[in-house]
Amino acid sequence: MAPYVPGDHLNYGHMKVGYSVDDGQETSYLDPRLPLLQHADLTDKVVLLRVDHNVVKKGKILDQYRIDVTLATMYNIIERGGRPIIMTHIGRPYDKKSKKLTVKQDESVDAVVAYLQRKLRIKFAVPQFHVTENEGIHDIDTSINWLIHDLRARKIGGIYLPNTRWFAGEEDKGANLERFVVQLAGLADVFVNDAFGSWQPHASTYHITKYLPSYAGLCMQAELSHVREVLEPKHPFVAVVAGSKYDTKIGPLTEIYKKVDNLILGGIIYNTFLCAKYNIRMKGVEESDIELAKGLVEQDKLEKKILELPILVETDTLAGRFEGQFRTIHIKDFAEGQQYGYVVDVDPASFEAPEVREVLESAKTIFVNAVMGMMPAFWHGTSKMDEAIDRNSTAQKFFGGGDTLQEFKSLWPGLYQAALDSAKYYLFTGGGTVLKVLEEGDPFNLPTVRALIENGEHFSHQNGNSSPNRM
Repeated sequence: MAPYVPGDHLNYGHMKVGYSVDDGQETSYLDPRLPLLQHADLTDKVVLLRVDHNVVKKGKILDQYRIDVTLATMYNIIERGGRPIIMTHIGRPYDKKSKKLTVKQDESVDAVVAYLQRKLRIKFAVPQFHVTENEGIHDIDTSINWLIHDLRARKIGGIYLPNTRWFAGEEDKGANLERFVVQLAGLADVFVNDAFGSWQPHASTYHITKYLPSYAGLCMQAELSHVREVLEPKHPFVAVVAGSKYDTKIGPLTEIYKKVDNLILGGIIYNTFLCAKYNIRMKGVEESDIELAKGLVEQDKLEKKILELPILVETDTLAGRFEGQFRTIHIKDFAEGQQYGYVVDVDPASFEAPEVREVLESAKTIFVNAVMGMMPAFWHGTSKMDEAIDRNSTAQKFFGGGDTLQEFKSLWPGLYQAALDSAKYYLFTGGGTVLKVLEEGDPFNLPTVRALIENGEHFSHQNGNSSPNRM
């Protein structure tokens, strides 16, 4: 709480007419070179806002959390006189093998726009552009000027661009990219990046900063703040990481291993580790990944940080959970050269094992980017994991990643809602981005964040935060 003094322009001197309330949302921990939305001049400006609303599957919103956490940024822009043009990516419409870009209605922004209109009770307009078969949208044509006219005149509350990955230039590196970025920049006066989960240097997250004064949105700031607590955790620090492909996690796993007191693995990553350690084989685990995992096995022989979940679920088929076709197996029964079927989950009893309970209950920081089983049939291990982690009422708990949050909400809706308002939980919008930060060791070195800093230096609009404190 601090006294509130009216602005100097009112000529009230130092008269105290009220007080302000500390909400804990400080920015002193941020790199002072990072331009912040709070310090942007938005009056009568069209603001191009990049968000991560990639929450749609088959035309339906799976979890609105990543939309809701950007509402504060939208409100800030509008309340301070800005007019928003919003954009996000949805899905993966570009097939790298066939090199075809497919525009499908169930990967449109329509569901997100409908949700925002219900939530905010304002009208959005989505522009229509010409789609070239197998190549997506090549140009933002001048028809959008009609919508921008109505946006400035406040006849509509905002413009929501089509899925950015429908544009040929979004992930391109040539002429399509340059044309798309220039056309995007021509729509607005200011760019705001609120998409922490979209760290890849694409047109709408990175290259756009070369053309417009650019700022970090409020969600981006919160994510950068909380990731510090994962980079500099209170110990004991436990990380739970899963994934469907071992080779994509080598970098993050190597760096996470250095920071944690204990590491719990799940999914194919865990299966791969077990195959490499015990010289067994499981269906769905590639030999090349097993070879890669041997490095982690050797490292763990010395440091013994990986906490093995002892009981697994093996199935004969990936078609579902069918009585008589799945069973539990125990790692103590592994014999060299054994061949197993598909290992699709960790049995819930694993989280009741004394050594596992002790590690989770004594942790001071827990980071979770994991779904233990093959959803939706094998959810039991994930459910028990969430329950076991919640039993620790003193640890700071961080959950991240689309699948992680969606399954957390699906399995424990009451706990999920409580976590949203709990000081002991923080839900990251981008679990993969957190892993990238852990790998890099510095959140301000993410390409998209670094681009904002460089933009601030170029346009001379740093945030005015003179604090030298950095992570």
